[in-house]
Amino acid sequence: MNLVETIIPSVWVIESTAFQDNRGALSRLFCSRELQAIVGPKTIAQINHSMTGGVGAVRGLHFQNPPHAEMKIVRCLKGRVFDVAVDLRQGSPTFLKWAAVELTPENRFAFVIPEGCAHGFQVLEEDSELLYLHTAFYAPDAEGAVRFDDPRIGVNWPLTPTDLSARDLTHPYLKEDFKGIIL
Repeated sequence: MNLVETIIPSVWVIESTAFQDNRGALSRLFCSRELQAIVGPKTIAQINHSMTGGVGAVRGLHFQNPPHAEMKIVRCLKGRVFDVAVDLRQGSPTFLKWAAVELTPENRFAFVIPEGCAHGFQVLEEDSELLYLHTAFYAPDAEGAVRFDDPRIGVNWPLTPTDLSARDLTHPYLKEDFKGIIL
């Protein structure tokens, strides 16, 4: 596994290698020893799988507030997605900046979104599936979200966003006095 830090501190792309032979391939999706520098003493508390059908569909931008803040490690199992992390951490030098990576089964990348960052993605290929590793359990009362088209963030989605959930369409824009999440 090769670790590549993005423009946002603690947001990483994990590049995995496949071991291939005439039967197929094997890729390591997670190794606590190899990812110790990123994950630290945290453990994976929950693993989720999502499938999103339509090209252009956007999910996000979601996060969990402290004390239930979570790190996510996201991989694409099928299809192709534009995966986004937005830095919402108070005092961060990259506050309100975003980083993105294209995830596919072929490139075997994983995207690490730390606590205090929002996550979202756009489907670039029909019927895309994601696997999420979470360091905290889902806590409905700790849910937070920012609108996918918030002008203060300015995510440059590769396609015109479509097929948003009613819930994602009701997420608020950031208020001018938003100072960030305190971890």
